[in-house]
Amino acid sequence: MAVVWIAAALIALPIGAQVRYEDILEAPNENWLTFMGDYSANRHSPLKQINVSNADNLVPKWVYHVPEAASLSTYPIVYDGIMYITNSNEVHALDAVTGRTIWVYSRPDVELRRKNRGAAILGNRVYFVTADCHLVAVHRLTGAAIFDEPYADTKDGYFCTMAPVAIKDRLIVGVSGGDSGIRGFLAALSAETGEQLWKLWTIPGNDDFGADTWGPKTLPWGGAATWMPGSYDPELDWLFWPTGNPWPGFYGGDRPGDNLYSDSLIAVDLATGEMQWYFQFTPHDVWDWDAQEPPLLLDLEIDGQMRNVVVQANRNGFYYVLDRETGKFLRGNAFVDKLTWASGLDENGRPVLIEGMVPSPDGRVVCPTVWGAANWMADSYSPDTGFHYVMTMEACDLFTSSAREPEPKIGFAGTGAERQPRLDGQFIIRAIDPATGRRAWEYPLTGPTASWAGTLSTAGGVLFSGDDDKHLIALDARTGKYLWHFNVGQTIDASPITWARNGKQYVTIVARADVFTFGLFEPL
Repeated sequence: MAVVWIAAALIALPIGAQVRYEDILEAPNENWLTFMGDYSANRHSPLKQINVSNADNLVPKWVYHVPEAASLSTYPIVYDGIMYITNSNEVHALDAVTGRTIWVYSRPDVELRRKNRGAAILGNRVYFVTADCHLVAVHRLTGAAIFDEPYADTKDGYFCTMAPVAIKDRLIVGVSGGDSGIRGFLAALSAETGEQLWKLWTIPGNDDFGADTWGPKTLPWGGAATWMPGSYDPELDWLFWPTGNPWPGFYGGDRPGDNLYSDSLIAVDLATGEMQWYFQFTPHDVWDWDAQEPPLLLDLEIDGQMRNVVVQANRNGFYYVLDRETGKFLRGNAFVDKLTWASGLDENGRPVLIEGMVPSPDGRVVCPTVWGAANWMADSYSPDTGFHYVMTMEACDLFTSSAREPEPKIGFAGTGAERQPRLDGQFIIRAIDPATGRRAWEYPLTGPTASWAGTLSTAGGVLFSGDDDKHLIALDARTGKYLWHFNVGQTIDASPITWARNGKQYVTIVARADVFTFGLFEPL
């Protein structure tokens, strides 16, 4: 059976409190209730006790070690003084103020281990997905198992890493495995039972629209995985979800055409699972440029008119602004300088390709890198500055391809890209005006490691992120000026969150096998 430890401190917890859908919708200041902080994926907190004047007074409050964790990618959930973090196949509940363990639920008898990006919370339950694609619900105060339901089969090449998203009476889940040949899908599962309510395939069936954008060898296994959470508009009642790369990733000879709906943003009706529109960023991708960056929902003035938009800094190096109701391309531009595969975007947002930039057996240097100009690291947007904060990568790689017969479910990708040396690559935090594409400021990182930390903006005017010297850093959100850092001693593979308890604001970040929480210095 599952291993559950319960701390004595549990007695003092408010056993009646439950998380309602309305609570997540309102995103109260003191809590962090969903992967991106709120449904818009803006990752902006109205907390302002920590500000540009006192950020240099931040100190560590506690560190929690997760046994047997290799590289945590979890984004913590915080509700009513309890923090929930995930590792592969397990969830930990901690006293958010002290870091003490309340309970740990470890799903038994699972040999497969993968990264896990976080949990969801609704009612009195905490939900997470296992590496072998089960949705597990446990009681949020005790860790007692409530249900454990499979929604994808590892025999079909699937594994699962994403944080589920709780909306109304359902959990939205996706799948990983697109680099090895799967048929991607998005699903809604009942929050009460785990039963499937609907499933939307991200690769068309043989007779569906878009099937002719593939070839017969790859259509059943075309990829387009859904391994990162999307955003949600409660007024439209639509999800906005990113999809992954086509398969095989680096050889397109057996998949002629645009390969729908890979590398796309899809708008999906929450109630029915029906696709409302799609926008494909990289048609016929042969560089492994998933569209898994977070889609942010913003209200912007475009050409003198207020528009409800969805924006994304895409892995392919271009920044996109789309109409939220129609998917129409409104504007776009390159947000990195090292970009050699396309000269720009046409009036519909389709890339204008540069000849000779596809992978070859001998190798072809292409920018951006296979990691992309951005990646799954969560961005943030501040309504106070009007800036979108993106961890960008200025780098190129040597891309190679193979015409070998595609074989799904064995890790075949049509070869790949040489990641070292990084060809003078650099990570840079950029503040971008989404209405114009203008770069307001940038903060170059200069350390020896890769930074997979996203950004977090706050009403205190502070932007938090992680650098490639293994530091949690604080910058002035308006100017990019350095304010503070703390060396966590480990590579950061997740993004910071902020929350409050008893009138005090805290910042939490995970790094490798540890969870670090910071607050303002308090003299004795």
